[in-house]
Amino acid sequence: MNSMQQHSEPSTILPGPDGEFSPCPTVMTEEELIRFLRIPEISTARNHRHVVENLKRKHSLPRIHLCGKTVYLTDSVKQWLQQHVTCGR
Repeated sequence: MNSMQQHSEPSTILPGPDGEFSPCPTVMTEEELIRFLRIPEISTARNHRHVVENLKRKHSLPRIHLCGKTVYLTDSVKQWLQQHVTCGR
């Protein structure tokens, strides 16, 4: 391996609304975040955006604002998830 090659993590794959998979973007919209967190699969909430609002309000889900829109950095969300891992019951 030469010095120009870098070690990188495998890409995160995100299921699309059409059922196809594609690489996860660095900056996610709320809809992409919902798919990334698999909220439709694990939540019984009718409105998945309410789940995201709860995560922001009660669990400090990291986000930034760009051009008046809330967006989510994939790496920050991954770190946030790691920090919220629990063991046991």
